Amino acid sequence: MALTKVNRGGLNTGVSDSSNATFLTVDSSEQAVIKSEGGAVTTSVQQGLCKAFTFFDGSISTPVHKDSFNASTLTDIQGGNQKFAFTTNMGNANFSFGGAAIVDETTFGLLTGTEIAGSHARSASSSGGFFTCNTASINSAANANSVSAQVFGDLA
Repeated sequence: MALTKVNRGGLNTGVSDSSNATFLTVDSSEQAVIKSEGGAVTTSVQQGLCKAFTFFDGSISTPVHKDSFNASTLTDIQGGNQKFAFTTNMGNANFSFGGAAIVDETTFGLLTGTEIAGSHARSASSSGGFFTCNTASINSAANANSVSAQVFGDLA
């Protein structure tokens, strides 16, 4: 029998639950939804979770993940231009991503996730290109020594 509803009393927290309020529901397709803060709408748990992330030093010749999730091969394309592949592919290439980069720990860089000069295109198996630059010269690539990238979307 599939789980259909979990209430606070089901967690055995020792706190009484006289309202018997439902905070988590799993529908027939096994998708978990949580009620919003005001209780008027629901949020899909699967859609709201980060599907991949990485943190690495892009200033070294062979960058490696210092910490990551669902991230495998990290490739240095050229100065200020890196990409990483997913351990588990995304459902399609239309995922969302963002991040931040710091150059010399004081000057913030810019991080984008689009195809850079044809060097690599977005795909379900690769994050696409991350381009970091010094904010003083936006068109000039700079190897950031602190790069963070996060990916959201549907897994395959």
